[in-house]
Amino acid sequence: MNQIPWTLDSWRSKPIKQQPNYDSQDELNEVLGQIKSLPPLVFVGEIEALKNNMAQAGRGECFILQGGDCAERFQDCNELSITAKLKILLQMSVVLCYGAKKPIVRIGRIAGQYAKPRSNPTEVVDGKEVPVYRGDIINSFEAHGDARKPDPSRILQAFYRSTATLNYIRALTKGGFADLHHPQNWDLDFVNKAPKRQEYEQIVSSIQDAITFMESLGAKEDKLHSVEFYTSHEGLLLPMEEALTQYVEEYNGWYNLGAHMLWIGDRTRQLDGAHIEYFRGIRNPVGLKVGPSADPREIIQIVQALNPSNEEGKVTLITRYGEGKVQEHLPKMIDAITESKLNVLWSADPMHGNASKTDDGVKTRNFDSILSEVNDSFEVHSGKPSNLAGIHFELTGEDVTECIGGTAGIGVKDLDQKYETYCDPRLNYSQSLEMAFLISKMLGKGKTP
Repeated sequence: MNQIPWTLDSWRSKPIKQQPNYDSQDELNEVLGQIKSLPPLVFVGEIEALKNNMAQAGRGECFILQGGDCAERFQDCNELSITAKLKILLQMSVVLCYGAKKPIVRIGRIAGQYAKPRSNPTEVVDGKEVPVYRGDIINSFEAHGDARKPDPSRILQAFYRSTATLNYIRALTKGGFADLHHPQNWDLDFVNKAPKRQEYEQIVSSIQDAITFMESLGAKEDKLHSVEFYTSHEGLLLPMEEALTQYVEEYNGWYNLGAHMLWIGDRTRQLDGAHIEYFRGIRNPVGLKVGPSADPREIIQIVQALNPSNEEGKVTLITRYGEGKVQEHLPKMIDAITESKLNVLWSADPMHGNASKTDDGVKTRNFDSILSEVNDSFEVHSGKPSNLAGIHFELTGEDVTECIGGTAGIGVKDLDQKYETYCDPRLNYSQSLEMAFLISKMLGKGKTP
């Protein structure tokens, strides 16, 4: 494929999807100019460290846990909400590490996941057709007046909230909150309702015994006191992503300094589109969502465009097929990538292919369907010269009722108790922890590097 020379704004010459139409380009440019003048959110050395970790995951030396909200909400930029998200990801990573006997790389869908692609440009609310909600960075969930009109000032609000979120995450992870000497401090208020509480406490006890034993021999490990935690979001709103991108002399390349990792959605991965054009120029680790409609031949071309030097840890293929479809699609994709000798990581997103609606029109996901796709993904990779290097979840550390199933026994009739998501349903705390236990057992049976 003949490509035009990449520049920071070369994506503007390409067809683009999933973008809002702002009334005032001048107002948008003013907001973007303010963002360019502000300090970046992340440091380039952290990005390169994550890329190195992801290369290790691709070789089976560690495992990636990526998770967080479907779409962050401005109102959730607060101490309790951020702490709950971090707690559940830390707890899940402890369970996975214990079962897999290998390090876990933690990547949050956080500190920037404010935009969402949508299937239709409008929806009907209370009998009136209105523009669809595209995430707090673009418009309001409220459907009255001008609330659904795209507002450039929301971009700046999202940036400030991303800054505050990341600042608090750094304080927690580096200030002792993640200390493995005291993992019991991660318990949430409603942990008593978790079906796997006793099993989790046994794991915690085993970890503490192991730490005590090692330290009695004189071993001291700084990594026990803190964890590395990386941020990610879908790179959807390209004017914003361009404003966050800088050339870094030390590394001789362009980096998006708004997150450690970004991904391209299944709806915006057109080979000749603006999103692929932007992403092929940055040095961050990049994820690519791959659904049932993906043609392996086109995915090969996209990967080659995103990673022309075939660098390890650069591109992650995040498959999202849906229950019962993995065996049909994943083997062909793995074979094509293997034959092309491309370095990619494989991750499974068991959430996005498993959405359904109740008879009352409530969007939900079934725990068993999610688990089934995870299991099928492990099984396919176990028979191929590939390695399932990670899992990508939409989840929350809060006690919501959005997905049905799990041993907590959430049914369709329970969804209205605490259904809070503005977009897609998330696994709640109990379901997430239970999922971690089940995946941990799969990892324990998996291939060794």
